[in-house]
Amino acid sequence: MKFKPSKKMSIFPPAIFGDLKAAAAEKRATGANVIDLSLGSPDLPPDERVRQALSEQSALASSYGYTLGGTNRFHEAVANYYKRRTGVIIDPQTEILQTMGSQEGLVHLPLAFCDPGDYVLTTNPAYVAYDAGIKLAGAVPYYMPLLAENGFLPDLNEVPEEVARNAKLLILNLPGNPVPAMPNEEFFKEVVAFAKKYEIIVLHDAAYSEYYFTGDRPASFLTTPGAKEVGMEINSLSKSFSLAGARIAYFVGNAEMIKVLQELKSNLDYGTFGPIQEAAAVALDNGEEITDCLRAEFSKRHHALMNGLASLGWETTPSEGGMFVWAKYPFDIDDKEFVFEAIKQVGVVMVPGSIFGTAGEGYVRLALVQKVELIEQAIEQLSKIVLVKA
Repeated sequence: MKFKPSKKMSIFPPAIFGDLKAAAAEKRATGANVIDLSLGSPDLPPDERVRQALSEQSALASSYGYTLGGTNRFHEAVANYYKRRTGVIIDPQTEILQTMGSQEGLVHLPLAFCDPGDYVLTTNPAYVAYDAGIKLAGAVPYYMPLLAENGFLPDLNEVPEEVARNAKLLILNLPGNPVPAMPNEEFFKEVVAFAKKYEIIVLHDAAYSEYYFTGDRPASFLTTPGAKEVGMEINSLSKSFSLAGARIAYFVGNAEMIKVLQELKSNLDYGTFGPIQEAAAVALDNGEEITDCLRAEFSKRHHALMNGLASLGWETTPSEGGMFVWAKYPFDIDDKEFVFEAIKQVGVVMVPGSIFGTAGEGYVRLALVQKVELIEQAIEQLSKIVLVKA
């Protein structure tokens, strides 16, 4: 049978993660010690209370109907979590929308608000799902570079007037993936003022908000005066609560925007499995205790990886949080070629920076998803790479 994929499929570039996995498997088959620092999938299991709730609820015969969205129990848990952690008051009935993981919400977001030809302001580099959603909606991405001189925050003053006036959406991600820049109050105030001036919807991706290793936790965008007037925040339980496979996240913020997204969602799915929602609610109810343990472990990993790479002469982006390290390697080789060469030579798996945007060329992203001992071993193995220095 002959067939052709739709023209729209051409907007999705081939994912490199399958190729990395295959290369790692080939190396492992030789008996080599392969250490995978590529995917940002938490290696720590969910808290026992969370697993117990999921197990108990799954055993109930009454748990297998459609949920048609977020349950009242889940919405209340999100609202309480935000009040405790940020001081922001969220109406559980009108200002929360559950999604099947943040990826689903992020990809569908532009479909709800953008017409073909509208600009969406995003960063370079940025998480790949943003681009997928923008192009799926027929919108036009405008890439704001993340530069060291700006603390790796986008410079809104550099956005051309014509682009700003024709933009519908601004997507931010702080602490970021792949560049773990941290937000600050002054920057978020600039964002609110910019959004009001040009009537642009703001979406802050806060998936890594619990990953901070010094000082206070990163500010929620919604703590900024006027933030609810212009936008929303999306948060996920994948990273902070080790529920990546459970696929559960949520938008919070502007009620009118939430309503539009809810209308779109009602045409796409019938809600997340009820026991997963109950497990997520238990996680949020115990958020402080669970994430304190998370930070203690990931802070050690962050310290080991940053110091280790520096000892090898790699340039790492200064960071105080996030789940990744963004590093420039000291070799004269294309980043995609480099990651496969690193697997072949020393068995360490990383992600090439260029898949996140042109500004990522010559960089790699390393995830804090292995214990300190394995991270230290990865540094030892990386020290043995034989390539021409840049």
